[in-house]
Amino acid sequence: MNVKQLFDLSNRTALITGGSAGLGRQMAEGLAEMGASVALCARKKERCEEAAAELQKLGVKTLALACDVKDQNSVQQAVGATLAEFGRIDILINNAGTSWGGPFEEMRLDQWHKVIDTNLTGTFLFSQAAGKIMLGQRSGKIINIASVAGLAGAPPDHVHATAYHASKGGVILLTRDLARKWAPHNIQVNAIAPGWFPTNMSGVIIERNRDTFLKSIPLGRFGNDHDLKGAAVFLASAASDYVTGHVLVVDGGQLA
Repeated sequence: MNVKQLFDLSNRTALITGGSAGLGRQMAEGLAEMGASVALCARKKERCEEAAAELQKLGVKTLALACDVKDQNSVQQAVGATLAEFGRIDILINNAGTSWGGPFEEMRLDQWHKVIDTNLTGTFLFSQAAGKIMLGQRSGKIINIASVAGLAGAPPDHVHATAYHASKGGVILLTRDLARKWAPHNIQVNAIAPGWFPTNMSGVIIERNRDTFLKSIPLGRFGNDHDLKGAAVFLASAASDYVTGHVLVVDGGQLA
C-alpha cells in the first residue's frame, strides 16, 4: 500500500460532533478532501446544513444533523441516522465542546456541570454509541479533541477555566483507557490536543492576551484554518493503524 492509499478516505464515513464551525468544520473539510462521506452534528442544524452544502462541492456525500451531546437519546438518534444514511461509521470525531470563564472559587455547580457534561460526558456518550457499531464492524477510528489545557494548568493572571482543564484531562485519560480496551477489536482511539486556535469560543480571550500568548508559542503564531487537517486525516486513515492511545499535540511548540 503506497502513501496515497494509506491516507485515502474514500468509502469511509465520518461522524463529527460540533462539525458546523471552527475546528470541527476544518477537520470535516480535511476528511472530505480525502474522500470521506461526512455527517455533521451540532445543536443548530441550520449551521450544519450550510457546512454540509459547502462540503458537497468536494464531491462527497454529507448529512446534517441536530444533536445535543449531553442528551443520550439525541446522541443515539444522531448515530442511528448516520448509520441509516451511510450503512457504516468508520470515523468518529468528538469535537463538540464548551468552556466557562471565572474564578474557581466562584464557579456555580451548574456552570461546572455544563462544561463537564458537554466535553467529557458527551465524548463518552458518542464513543459508546458509535463504538458499538465499530465493534460489530471490527474496525474504527475514534478521535477525541482534547486540548493542551488537559495537559497542564494555566497561570492565574490570564486564564480562569478550571472546569475546561479538568474536562479535557478527563478526555485524555478516557482516550488512553478506551484505546487499550478496544485495541483487540481493531479500533484505534486517539486524541488531538490543539493549542491556541482563534474560534468563537477562544476568540475573546486570545484578543485580550494576544501578545502574552504569542510569546509562549515558539512558532510565533496561532493555529490557522488548515493546521488541524493533517492531524485529523492521519488519525482517521490507515496511516495510523498502528497508533492508538496517543495524544497528538498541535500547538506551535507551546508545551515544548
